[in-house]
Amino acid sequence: MSRGLFGRMRDALGGRWRSAKQAGVVPAPPRPAAQIPASADIDLDGVRFEYSPCLDGDPDPGEVVWTWVPYEDDPTQGKDRPVAIIGRHGRMLVGVALTSKRKDNEQQVAVGTGPWDREGRSSYAKIERVLDVDPYQVRREGAVLRAAHFADVVAGVQRVHGGRPAPRRDH
Repeated sequence: MSRGLFGRMRDALGGRWRSAKQAGVVPAPPRPAAQIPASADIDLDGVRFEYSPCLDGDPDPGEVVWTWVPYEDDPTQGKDRPVAIIGRHGRMLVGVALTSKRKDNEQQVAVGTGPWDREGRSSYAKIERVLDVDPYQVRREGAVLRAAHFADVVAGVQRVHGGRPAPRRDH
């Protein structure tokens, strides 16, 4: 009977095996390095908007990724969230958080559904808050954002924050 990798590892370690819970080790949620802000209001003049998704394990503009996003009211707290990456700012990625909750008092752009939401709910880009995302703090790629939705998000960000014209929709 096949036991899988986890079972084979447990069997190989025999009595020395203890789970993290048994050992009292509780993994901390992923957090950005203290010297690198996970999010910040950024000057869009330095942002290079681009649509270049490539599901190769590295986060790229045009993808929805999962990463730590601090709460606006308390940046020392936060949670892992889906973020639509819309460009680059130096070595950092630029993105906006996604939500499944439509709010009329918040500027949002509809981006449809995708595998980033396991319940298949419609998602909205929260364009009022632009995030600087450290590519090394991205937990995983979630999916490719459709080019038309990507262009709508960039146009919304530029409308709210100012900046250059939206990229072409030729992808």
